[in-house]
Amino acid sequence: MAPRLTRLAQSLPQTVPFVGVETQERASGRPFRARLGGNENGFGASPRVAEAMTLAAGEMWKYGDSESHDLRQALAARNGISAENIAVGEGIDGLLGLVVRLFAEPGSTVVSSLGAYPTFNYHVAGFGAHLHVVPYRDDREDLEALLQAARTLQPAILYLANPDNPMGSWWPADEVAAFMEALPEDVLLVLDEAYGEFAPPSVLPALHPIRPNVLRMRTFSKAYGLAGMRCGYAIGAPEVIRAFDKVRNHFGVSHMTQVAALAALGDDAFLKDVVLQLQACRQELVTISRDNGLVALPSATNFVAIDCGSDGAFATRVLRNLAEQQIFIRKPMAPVLDRCIRVSCGPEGEIALFAEALPRALAAASSAAQ
Repeated sequence: MAPRLTRLAQSLPQTVPFVGVETQERASGRPFRARLGGNENGFGASPRVAEAMTLAAGEMWKYGDSESHDLRQALAARNGISAENIAVGEGIDGLLGLVVRLFAEPGSTVVSSLGAYPTFNYHVAGFGAHLHVVPYRDDREDLEALLQAARTLQPAILYLANPDNPMGSWWPADEVAAFMEALPEDVLLVLDEAYGEFAPPSVLPALHPIRPNVLRMRTFSKAYGLAGMRCGYAIGAPEVIRAFDKVRNHFGVSHMTQVAALAALGDDAFLKDVVLQLQACRQELVTISRDNGLVALPSATNFVAIDCGSDGAFATRVLRNLAEQQIFIRKPMAPVLDRCIRVSCGPEGEIALFAEALPRALAAASSAAQ
């Protein structure tokens, strides 16, 4: 007899939050010419990262420091907090799984937004909690409706991304701070700030006070260009941060990942240059959209959501035709949001390929609709 899955595992669909770009390339039998769908930093990481990893290559036989001590100390100094306020993990995705495992009982309620980051939903389902979703309003997560859901449903966790993925929208810091203040004290707010380095200074609330019911998630995958290294961190109250030690993979953040993250964190000049390149690229995507009769939504992230001016079926046809032209992008899937495609910022050459391919994709999508 074969081993039996748990009842929960048997009940779960055979799905993944995102089909990887390499998986899609293997299925099509050819590589993409432009990789603009993963919200990666196509401008790369600081040269200091490669230098530091080269120097540390002879130490690859070592497990990583199980406490990520040096990295936590550096992050604490950067953010003006204590190292006991920081937990390091295998990207925000890995930390989200730990948060759900720690705070959501099987059968308990978790609140998010309809169309928000699907990996969080994947973890909620995987640990047997019930997900309640609140629709977006005006292409932003609806703070008022989320707060009402928190008061009515008394969820274990409420997830909010600011700036938001997949729309690139944001709330100003004072409104997010007021939301934190109004949230019931027994509801854990997971505030995903993965794109914070790309946002205006007025978007991220001050870290102080550090509230016992708020965990703020940040990452090295976006602005620092280390998506392949898998390193993220949570900022929270010491008693909440200590709870991660009960369930985390203590050697999950490799030695080389910690070396890379420390080197990236130390190169402010490179980070500033990346942000400038990204701002220019966002403006270029606005221009490309306008030239094709489309509307680019305002963005505080490293991608731009582009309103295709029709419905989800039309936007899907655009996405598929771009894939046939070997241009990799993604799109929101929730109703209303799904009228858009989402294009990551990247090198000039890849953006030029997108600009060349988009008119053909729009024409093909229009022709198929007739």
